[in-house]
Amino acid sequence: MTVTVLPIFQTDFIPDPSLGKIMNERLRIAAADLQDIHLQHLHAIGQRSDDVVVYLSYNPKYKMRWRVVNDVPEEVEGFVTQICGNLGYIQWKTAGINVFKGI
Repeated sequence: MTVTVLPIFQTDFIPDPSLGKIMNERLRIAAADLQDIHLQHLHAIGQRSDDVVVYLSYNPKYKMRWRVVNDVPEEVEGFVTQICGNLGYIQWKTAGINVFKGI
């Protein structure tokens, strides 16, 4: 299974420019760690053509949030939920899958 974690830098709020730079770097590192270290177990699950895509961003209270954006088996989503919960990330709840505004 292919695991992709995408940092979403666009947020519902606009942080101070210097804080935004730090937040974006922290988000980039967290996404890479989640993909390459924490979710590495998923590489051995399913077919090679299967994939899981996770968005990682901030909420307005500067807490990291995550969301699986494609259809995956319940076990895979449960594993992602457990790992992200252990890391202190909160689940990103939106009405639709497309979380981008104006793109």
